[in-house]
Amino acid sequence: MEQESFHLLVVDDQRDIRDPLAAYLKKHGFRVTSAPGTRMARDALLRSSIDLIVLDIMMPGEDGTTLCRELHATSRVPIIFLTAMADAGDRISGLELGADDYMVKPFEPRELVARIKSVLRRTNMLPPKRNVDGAAKQLTFDSWVLDLEKRELVNHRSVSIPLSTADFRLLEVFVRRPNVVLTRDQLLDLTAGRSPQPFDRSIDNQISRLRKKIEVDAKRPTVIKTVRRDGYVFAAEVRVVKP
Repeated sequence: MEQESFHLLVVDDQRDIRDPLAAYLKKHGFRVTSAPGTRMARDALLRSSIDLIVLDIMMPGEDGTTLCRELHATSRVPIIFLTAMADAGDRISGLELGADDYMVKPFEPRELVARIKSVLRRTNMLPPKRNVDGAAKQLTFDSWVLDLEKRELVNHRSVSIPLSTADFRLLEVFVRRPNVVLTRDQLLDLTAGRSPQPFDRSIDNQISRLRKKIEVDAKRPTVIKTVRRDGYVFAAEVRVVKP
């Protein structure tokens, strides 16, 4: 996809930030729609296919985190937060909500353009969901049932197995993409919405923990298999549990 075809949505209640930023992004080859709040942002999302959202957090009425949380649950449109809150805890909270990146005001427009390109490059390399009904509430694989609404994993004895947030996100990524080889970078982006750092082994550690919960023998896994030099593949057949 050429850069000129990327359609960005800029959401900020401050016109003196929103309009110059939209003009700057257009100058750099993007299609841009702007909105002063979340209501008009939703209208824009219904009218157009948006490739990335630049989203202010602090706005009158409904703030940006509410829209981010809603979109993260229903779509994979990437989001870059703009905020005046510079605290590291605020940044971590934003990323945990599902944002793909985070910039503090005042910001350098050139850096924002670089981050937009980076996020678009990563997200457009991600493999799509396949073979699984996106509206399904429960999925079964091997001897397990995963309830996507309750975030609950149940074994063949109807015993619930505790899942941390990280466990659930990783397992959901796998069950929605069975038999697709996923690299560590892709898994990190899909589960945490961030790029890997040098020598980042967090995905390997998460997979090791998840294997101990779902594999008969974690040392000889048959569900989450390692693909040497490439990553991991979810090798179990995934089916929708009919209501």
